[in-house]
Amino acid sequence: MTEFLLAAATPPETGQHTAPEVQVPGQKEAFPPFDPTYFASQLLWLAITFIALYFILARVAVPRIAGILGERRTRIEGDLGQAEKAKQAADAAGIAYEKALAEARARAYDIAEEASDKAKQAAAAERAKTEAELAKKLVEAEASIAEIKRRALGEVGAIAGEAAEAVVKALSKASVTAAEVRDAVNAAMSGRNG
Repeated sequence: MTEFLLAAATPPETGQHTAPEVQVPGQKEAFPPFDPTYFASQLLWLAITFIALYFILARVAVPRIAGILGERRTRIEGDLGQAEKAKQAADAAGIAYEKALAEARARAYDIAEEASDKAKQAAAAERAKTEAELAKKLVEAEASIAEIKRRALGEVGAIAGEAAEAVVKALSKASVTAAEVRDAVNAAMSGRNG
């Protein structure tokens, strides 16, 4: 195996002798990418790789990205349109709510006014009914008082006659007839009233 390695390490003889490279102690070999002998092949592979990547990006990646951006733009515009419609609908609903609220307040005020008017009318009717009943009772009471007064005045004469007869009998021991006492009392009462 070592013979194989030695044979591979020695260059084949071509009839020309090349000067063996002499290694200077402390000197290192050049890094292959920075070695000027490889620049032409590196530039060729750079150009081939660049052109291949350019075509891959131009044919595959850029259309996909453009499609994604277009779809996103369309979705955003659609969402903005829906948001604007929703805002307009919310504004319209707010206006309708305010209008309905104002109508409800006006209706409530009208109902309250109507109820107040009905209550006032009912109270006035009740008061008028009560006043009519009181006036009727007052007329009946005055008529009753007048009747009692007339009867009392009618009986006063009889009572006064009896009292006068009793007084005359007690004081004078004279006998007086009931007709005489009644005539005397009537004469005294008619003189007083007259």
